[in-house]
Amino acid sequence: MALGRVEWLLELRPLPNAIADKKGNPMSATTPRKKPPKPAVKSSTGHAALAPSHPGSKHFAVVGAGMAGVACARTLVQAGHRVTVFEKSAQAGGRTSTMQTPHGGFDAGAQYFTVRDHRFAKALDTTPGLCKPWSASSIRVLDATGCMERPGLPSKGEAHWVASPGMQNLVLAWAAPLHTAQQLHASTSVRRIEHDSMRDGAWQLRTESADGGQQVHAGFDAVLLAIPATAAQALLAASALETPLSDNLQKVAMAPCWTLMLAYPQAVRPGVTTLGPQWNAARSTHHRIAWLARESSKPGRTGVERWTVQASPAWSAEHLQDDAARVEAKLLKAFAEITGIRAQPGHTQTHLWPYAQTTHPMGHSHDWDARLQLGVCGDWCLGHRLEDAFVSGLELALKVA
Repeated sequence: MALGRVEWLLELRPLPNAIADKKGNPMSATTPRKKPPKPAVKSSTGHAALAPSHPGSKHFAVVGAGMAGVACARTLVQAGHRVTVFEKSAQAGGRTSTMQTPHGGFDAGAQYFTVRDHRFAKALDTTPGLCKPWSASSIRVLDATGCMERPGLPSKGEAHWVASPGMQNLVLAWAAPLHTAQQLHASTSVRRIEHDSMRDGAWQLRTESADGGQQVHAGFDAVLLAIPATAAQALLAASALETPLSDNLQKVAMAPCWTLMLAYPQAVRPGVTTLGPQWNAARSTHHRIAWLARESSKPGRTGVERWTVQASPAWSAEHLQDDAARVEAKLLKAFAEITGIRAQPGHTQTHLWPYAQTTHPMGHSHDWDARLQLGVCGDWCLGHRLEDAFVSGLELALKVA
């Protein structure tokens, strides 16, 4: 399949035969189920909302509904294949997740993205108005005490973009047709990949839902893992699968990240618009903190003063086993040292990303075991940028379509 034929992102419309309720709203693929006495088996045939197939079409299982998984799945659908996506979280997004609070949302993971690949630019054109440039294009670089060392730009004139009203909305928009067609199973963890008991040469997945229910989804021609490298390696090991993919996954290194989210609703009053520094985002050489961003400065956000603080990879690894309260206290102290904001926040929240930033990528956009029909993709294949995830998922789909 040639690159020029990739068009799915140019027409983000619901897939054919989408299921809706009586009011025309998409039916949820995550309706709570009673715990079955034993795993139920779902065949790849008989799915009510599969895209039209063509001679030679395949049924792909995509594990993970972050940027890489959604890009991969939508490309395969456009090529005429059938796809079922499994996501352990309640909805698509991955590390673009936006955490909602009474004071507004926090982009707890990916903070912004840049656009360098023309295919990514075309994809963004399909959702006009969803993504907007952020004034943090003049990101500061701070020393350990919060003093500015220099303005920092990734490259001259390169804009920083964010989805609105939260970073997750971009992946949610692209995943919406999959969800509408009931091809996205959220709150579903894949526990094991097995050879299909009913069909030679095919795969089946053992899954567990959020309520503890277990199922077997059968009839897949190939399985594509769009999850962190460590998680992919663990799933292959749990499945007792011997594949060259495992050796390549071992070469990837990813660092954890503790994230602190702070809200200051008391700053919303006459005469007060912001607290602390006049910059909106900064990289820091403080031993605890690597990144700070004023969430309320991003386009489409509510006006309550909010900050997202991300700890350095080294500090996060050192404090990986600490409880959230201890991490919060230490990062809050460091935040005050850097920004000068010593007011007590009205809301605090911490989140640990076990696999946040790629420190040693695989070095190519994806990996594919043609013998076993297994593949892997993710930002960690190329780096840690959101665009890396898109390119990885796209190119794996092009390889196998």
